Amino acid sequence: MASVTSLTASVHQRLANALSAALPEAAAADPLLRRSDRADFQANGILALAKKAKANPRELAAQVVERVVTGDLIRDIEVSGPGFLNITVTDRAITENLAARATDPAGRLGVPHADHPGTTVIDYAQPNVAKEMHVGHLRSAVIGDSVVQLLEFTGENVVRRHHIGDWGTQFGMLIQYLDEHPHELDHKAGEVSGEEAMSNLDRLYKAARRKFDSDEEFKTRARRRVVDLQAGDPRTLQMWQKFVDESKIYFFSVFEKLDMEIRDADIVGESGYNDMLAETCRLLEESGVAVRSEGALCVFFDDVLGPDGNPVPLIVQKSDGGYGYAATDLSAIRDRVFNQKADTLLYVVDARQSLHFKMVFETARRAGWLNEGVKAQQLAFGTVLGKDGKPFKTREGETVRLVDLLDEAIDRASAVVREKALDLSEEEIAERGAQVGIGAVKYADLSTSASRDYKFDLDQMVSLNGDTSVYLQYAYARIQSILRKAGGAAPAAHPELELSQAERALGLHADRFAETVAEAAAEYAPHKLTAYLYQLASLFTTFYDKCPVLKAETPEQVENRLFLSDVTARTLHQGMALLGIRTPERL
Repeated sequence: MASVTSLTASVHQRLANALSAALPEAAAADPLLRRSDRADFQANGILALAKKAKANPRELAAQVVERVVTGDLIRDIEVSGPGFLNITVTDRAITENLAARATDPAGRLGVPHADHPGTTVIDYAQPNVAKEMHVGHLRSAVIGDSVVQLLEFTGENVVRRHHIGDWGTQFGMLIQYLDEHPHELDHKAGEVSGEEAMSNLDRLYKAARRKFDSDEEFKTRARRRVVDLQAGDPRTLQMWQKFVDESKIYFFSVFEKLDMEIRDADIVGESGYNDMLAETCRLLEESGVAVRSEGALCVFFDDVLGPDGNPVPLIVQKSDGGYGYAATDLSAIRDRVFNQKADTLLYVVDARQSLHFKMVFETARRAGWLNEGVKAQQLAFGTVLGKDGKPFKTREGETVRLVDLLDEAIDRASAVVREKALDLSEEEIAERGAQVGIGAVKYADLSTSASRDYKFDLDQMVSLNGDTSVYLQYAYARIQSILRKAGGAAPAAHPELELSQAERALGLHADRFAETVAEAAAEYAPHKLTAYLYQLASLFTTFYDKCPVLKAETPEQVENRLFLSDVTARTLHQGMALLGIRTPERL
């Protein structure tokens, strides 16, 4: 799809052409164009170019100004300070560019779609079988889902992977207990809710653990079961599958509450790489990347040392023959590079696992599985903190269940919706409450740079004031209300009209949507999109306060202001969708 050229790109091109004409040896130089509070844009690149060419920067800037083709794009350009250029674009250019975005036949508001996309495998939302999801699972799911939306929208081929914990020694204990108490999970998938599924698993896990800790004979039988599981014993695998199926009922219920699409085919847990583990170890040992140390297969690194100064290895295979997480992660890399044909591997995983991934990636590079054509990156995220700035816990000091946290957010948001919207039915209040509550949780997470910790404060999250999703949702709903009240008037661009300061500010910012989405996708940085959308909603609030829409002076001005409002609403709607957040028509 041919993209709509942004005002930034258009002005940049005019300046680059003029710069090349004034200083031919600087043909490929960047004018360093930026948004500015002194004008619409400021170009700062001439200073460095003049220094390099041993020219006077103000004189060079003046020569560039003489050669700039202004046309209908640039209204004013002036030299400022030691050779900066301040550029103001025409009102017509703002309106026409927005009109081009609004009439984009693909409905993408001018966001380009990659012609030659790469393939990214993104590993996110990784719960554990037979265990409840807690607040620590929130960020991987929310950040990962938004990055998926951003990448897919900009044209990347995305392979989603949910690397669930579905393998390991605990399953010997669970399977053996189920074998001896066969009716504990005696129902078919679909017959119980997610909450019931987890309640059943939790009850069974606690009972199995009590038996394991108190009965030595049961402990022996349970350990034998681990061997049977790893050897692929059909009956043992059948019981293991029951735990996986029961857990999926629960996972899907939580992700549905989070308003996230998790597809069964994308769930490839630790077990999915079981058949590759022995070969992975063989390849590493034969190539000399891994060596035997005290019976274990290890990879050593010069820069990874323990407190005693001795090297800390990545253990791929334990001395008893068992496989660690490293073997599974390295096998997953092989699968993703050679079978999925990925050129980017992205892991949305807690920052506390950074050393593990650093060692895994380096091992894969040494083995030749990662090369210059394949990038592997951990999108490390910080911790969810309570209001006290400490890791989020219950009053009893236990980890907060994710469903409890989400339910509380929905309850708080429903109370806000009930207070504000007197004409909604209880069913509508419940629907809006879920959209607002879940949106509030997601936005608070995404509006913080992933690498940083953030405080979970529901009172702030569901506030109508400040940088919250509720503020953005309310701005969208307000615009929809204006459009409904417009009667016979319809949004229509009028490039011939002069724009007020508030209209110009809103229009210029709306024009930056495509470049913001591209930047957020390229950097895996949803927080850059949240910042853009918050500023867009704030500029609309100023516009709404200063520029009567339905009571504007002329019919043309009414239509143009409706047009500005409509473009803003569509931008908010699309932007919020890329964050995984709903925009209700009424609030």
